[in-house]
Formats: sequence, structure tokens, C-alpha cells
Amino acid sequence: MQRPHSPSLRRRRLSAELKRARENMGMTTAQVAGELKWAVGKISKIENAETKRISTPDLDRLLDLYKIRDQETREAMQALARDARERGWWSKYKEIFGERALPDFEAEASSIRSFEALSIPGLLQTPEYAEAIFRGGRYTAPEEVKRRVDFRMARREILLRFNPAHLRAVIDEAALRRVIGDREVMRTQLEHLLYMAQLPNVDVQVLPFEAGAHSALAAPFTILDFPDPLDTPIVYIGTVTDAVFLEEHGDIERCSATFGDVQGAAMSTTRSAAFIKDVIASLESDQ
Repeated sequence: MQRPHSPSLRRRRLSAELKRARENMGMTTAQVAGELKWAVGKISKIENAETKRISTPDLDRLLDLYKIRDQETREAMQALARDARERGWWSKYKEIFGERALPDFEAEASSIRSFEALSIPGLLQTPEYAEAIFRGGRYTAPEEVKRRVDFRMARREILLRFNPAHLRAVIDEAALRRVIGDREVMRTQLEHLLYMAQLPNVDVQVLPFEAGAHSALAAPFTILDFPDPLDTPIVYIGTVTDAVFLEEHGDIERCSATFGDVQGAAMSTTRSAAFIKDVIASLESDQ
């Protein structure tokens, strides 16, 4: 099966290539806009990956202006533009995630580093656990809950496909102790977590309470790295109403350093597995 690709990632790559081509010509966005009789804002949106669709004629005009004559290079950039216009499987769940979807970037991620403080990471959740989370202790329309659970379960494919993404998850002890759903749901979830932790591409570490204060107390976050060096990492931070994607180099560096800190303070994968087994045993003994 062909590996899914990320339209957003292809759009970012095309935008970066076009910006680099403009700078190599020594031109400003205003000069390009003047030459092509376009608004300056149109150039800026293209270079900031805010334009979802760049037409073939428009891209040809830019490539001509930037004196990119190599046919193979032109065809590659046109292919990026076509890929950026396609829709991934997640597009049918747009009402859930809004304009930008985490699975869009997960599709091509080679490595995912995730810190979670209050719940098990979404990629490692069972359907029952996810359903309990989406209900959130209050009435929610069953149809909406089912849609959200289906969406979350579909994301897990990136860990099980051929050439899967490598997930490094640091999970705060609080996420293991908080009983989501009921004890049976929680026990099944922790057993699933142990099962996934045995996969060669999944590393699970527990950050115990005894670690005390750490650098990630502000919020959980996820860092996605990509195999192509042209695709810079991106940080995802989920919020109550939306999601934030950080792409600036400084933000990436700070989040990477923070993840390194919490990973260093966490238990080893072996000790973490033993710890999770102890939590499972405590759930069983309390019944």
C-alpha cells in the first residue's frame, strides 16, 4: 500500500522552495508582485503556505520569473503543487479538527516525540478509553462521540504500517493513575499501552510524581520530525477549543530541549513497563 502523504507538508515544502528561488534572484516580494501584476499579499500567502492551491499557470509564471528552466525541477515542483491540492482520509472529519489536522502531518512523520500529562497519548488509546475521554463526564451526542473515536482510531495506522513512524512517548504518572471510564476500561487501556510499548518503533517512559518539578509543567506537546531535511519539524499543542502548530526554529529548539529534559527525568522503558504493571495490579486489587 502506498504510504499516505501530507498535503500540508507538500505545501510547506513548495512554499520554502519558491521563497528560496526568489531570494536567489535577489528579489523582494514587492518586486515579484510588480513583475507579475499580482498583489503583494498573494506572494506572501504562497511563501507562508497559506495558499492551499497554486494553479499550474501561476506556478509556471513564478518558475519562469525565477529562471528555473530545468524540466525535472519544474515537474517536481508542479507535482508538489498537485499533491498539496489532494485530500487525505482525515478531510472527512474536518468538523472535528478545523482547518489544520494533526494527522495531516503525522502521515509523513518519521519520528514523533510526545509528552502527555493527564491522559494516555491519542496514538496509544483504546476505543473505550477514547470514548470516555470524549464524553468528559457530561452528556455528549453519541454520534459526535463515535465520530471522534473513529477519527482517533484511524490515526493509529501510522504506528502499524510498513515503515512506521517511531513514537517516543513520555507519560506523566497522573495519566496512569486517573481512572478514565471505569476500572475495566482503564485496565484494558494500560494493558494495551504495554502491548504497544513492545513494538520496536514505540518507546514508552513514565515520568513519576517523585521527579517533582520539571520543564514541561506548562502543557503537553508533540514534536513531529520528517525524513526529508527540507521539511523542518513542527510542534503541536492541543487546546480546549483548537490546536496550535509551532514552526519557528526557536520554538522547535525550546520544545526539543524540554522533551529532552522530561525524557531524562523519566524512568527507563524497562522500569516504566514494570511501573505500568504495578498500576494494573493496583486496579485489580481494588475491585
